[in-house]
Amino acid sequence: MAATYDPSDPAYFDPAALREEVDRVFDLCHGCRLCFNLCPSFPSMFSFIDEHDGDVSALTDAERDRVVDECYQCKLCYVKCPYVPPHEWELDFPRLMSRVHAVRQQQRTTGVKDRVTDQFLARTDALGRVSVAAAPVVNWATGTPGSWTRRVMEKTVGMAAQRLLPPYARQRFTTWFKNRRPGAAAPAVGATVSVFPTCFVEYMVPAVGRAIVDVYEHNGVTCTLPEGTKCCGAPWLHTGHVDEFTKVARRNVAALAAEVRAGRDVIVAQPTCAYVVKRDYPVYAAGADADLVATHTFDPAEYLVRRHRDAGDDFTLRGDFPGRDDGTVPDAVTYHVACHLQAQNAGLRSRDLLKVAGVRCSLVQRCSGIDGTWGYRAENYELARKVAAPLGREIEVAGNDVVCGDCLLANGSILQETGTEPVHPMQLMARAYGLRPGGENPR
Repeated sequence: MAATYDPSDPAYFDPAALREEVDRVFDLCHGCRLCFNLCPSFPSMFSFIDEHDGDVSALTDAERDRVVDECYQCKLCYVKCPYVPPHEWELDFPRLMSRVHAVRQQQRTTGVKDRVTDQFLARTDALGRVSVAAAPVVNWATGTPGSWTRRVMEKTVGMAAQRLLPPYARQRFTTWFKNRRPGAAAPAVGATVSVFPTCFVEYMVPAVGRAIVDVYEHNGVTCTLPEGTKCCGAPWLHTGHVDEFTKVARRNVAALAAEVRAGRDVIVAQPTCAYVVKRDYPVYAAGADADLVATHTFDPAEYLVRRHRDAGDDFTLRGDFPGRDDGTVPDAVTYHVACHLQAQNAGLRSRDLLKVAGVRCSLVQRCSGIDGTWGYRAENYELARKVAAPLGREIEVAGNDVVCGDCLLANGSILQETGTEPVHPMQLMARAYGLRPGGENPR
């Protein structure tokens, strides 16, 4: 039977067809082992198959389930695996894991507690609206790992009590944008972008969104906001809620396609969300609009560097950096390379952007163990910390006072592992340009 990762294919939800595909992929992975040092799924898989003398069909359901549950969708398989589509073997481990979760949801084999946690983590907009309105109280209740309020959360909604959670802002990014007084911008270069904030920037770190707008407008790029977008839907997708994710994808695609047709590229600050827009929307909300949006969606640094380097473009990044001259921004920083940026094959564009400002980057390419919402769940917390430990050690070895990273999820893990709060590269660029820093992340 041919591999299928298309949720519209009737075989997608067929348990027998799924079992056959799982065994096929596990057998190929076991024979290759190139991904032995990625997520915990692979060492577990290899060990289980070895215990059965290489017979994949002899794996127990519990062993298969453990391999699935230890995959946190970092997407680094796409970077390392030589057999991903369009290879004839069509080995797509992340989408296979998503398919397993989807079948679990359809068969309702997950427990009540898991379903409650899924719902809590996936309804980011509803939670965000309430939490911003009551930010002081919510941040008090959630801000101290291990507190009695956090222990209650772990028992009721499955959030790890010891996980450091990002605080909520007191003002949403879109509220700031609509009420702002734009500063003195460079002459417009005829480019306009649509900033899709995603739930993280909208409710928790609007400072990153403000820095994007400041840097873009300082370089003559006009910024707007799309109308009608919500959370990208990744928490639904990663837990197998295909119908819910598809609804979100179609709604966002319609809103973003309207922006693109109006001549605006889409800028997404969070790598996980950008990956979903670029790679997942064309699968789950397939059509011309999804393809159009995917080809016009960029990471903030990716867009600026691409325009700056395009010999046929009249756009050039401004070279005045008073924040570098007065020492506000250091000569060297440690830069964490986000997994979901690597999987997009866009290159190290934040490093390249900071280089324009004269900032050297020491690269750290280790996973944070968060990846969507996986690392927030109580049952994954200890394993997630083990995954993130090498990341913390390499940051310490790099020895720079400032750590920066594009992934807002990973930045929280870095803070937990090292005690150092990273800043987003666009915040560093805003400071280098001598612009208002966009405020600090609330802690």
